[in-house]
Amino acid sequence: MPPSSSTSTTGSAKSTSGGVQSLERAFDLLERMADTGGEVGLSELSASSGLPLPTIHRLMRTLVACGYVRQQANRRYALGPRLIRLGESASRLLGTWARPCLTRLVEETGETANMALLDGDEVVYVAQVPSKHSMRMFTEVGRRVLPHSTGVGKALLATVPDDEVRALLSRTGMPAATERTITTPDGFLAALADVRRLGYAVDDNEQEIGVRCLAVPVPDSPTAAAISISGPAGRVTESTTEKIVPVLQQMAAQLSRALAGSGF
Repeated sequence: MPPSSSTSTTGSAKSTSGGVQSLERAFDLLERMADTGGEVGLSELSASSGLPLPTIHRLMRTLVACGYVRQQANRRYALGPRLIRLGESASRLLGTWARPCLTRLVEETGETANMALLDGDEVVYVAQVPSKHSMRMFTEVGRRVLPHSTGVGKALLATVPDDEVRALLSRTGMPAATERTITTPDGFLAALADVRRLGYAVDDNEQEIGVRCLAVPVPDSPTAAAISISGPAGRVTESTTEKIVPVLQQMAAQLSRALAGSGF
């Protein structure tokens, strides 16, 4: 965030929101580092944030001393290992906050409800409320999968520019989980276009034969998130999809408001 001529840049300076300006700036720099892949130079941070180099250098030096940033051999700065513990704890809390919405989803649809995040190039499931029907599926809390073969992956990537999606797919590859898995970038981008047009994503036996999944993104989430229901293809049919999708979208909006209220 650009410096203001009417405020000091010292650590005790207050921001216009009533907070501590140096803290706001430090967290803004961490966010900008994450947006650029986790490693960045001071001049890049200065250009994107509008802050002068001496201010950025002072903030980064403090973050390095605390372990939240590390300086690489090439003099560039990277996100530090202490952030991992914070992220893991936040992910667990996010799952806790999501459970009431997922429970409602199960009550309304009768199928297993999930919440997933995009973590780097992978999808990670952070919360689940199982259906009362006994059926073991691949989804479980903590599991990581590649996004191209899941409904939540499609929902998460539908808002990402096509060139970034292609870059992600080139890094991960597109292995087939089943004979129905989409295994070409063009095919996957076409599926993402369908998600944008319809407002929801479908995994039709693409991760596991016999299982169908419907997913929607959580709007305005502070980190890319999606919720879904998964069930037998014989129950999650085209006709039930018309009834389930509005419930999914309603719960996603409710979860978005809950996250905003939590301050996450």
